Amino acid sequence: MTPKQNIPADNRIKDPKDWTTGDEPLTGAQESYLETLAAEAKENLPDNMTKAEASEKIEELQEKTGRGKEQ
Repeated sequence: MTPKQNIPADNRIKDPKDWTTGDEPLTGAQESYLETLAAEAKENLPDNMTKAEASEKIEELQEKTGRGKEQ
C-alpha cells in the first residue's frame, strides 16, 4: 500500500476556495469540459474564470446534466 492510500479521503479533497492555485486561469482541460457541459445544459459560460470557479461550475453543470455521476 502506498502512503497516499493511507490518507483519509476528506484530507485529500480541498474546497476550490482553499486551493493555492485557485486564482490562476482555468486549465485547458477545464475549459474544454466546461464547454461540453455548458452546451448540454444550454448555458453560457462567464469569461476569465479561475481554476476554482471552473471547478465549482463543473460540479454545478454535472449535477444539471447528470454527467460525471457513477453508474
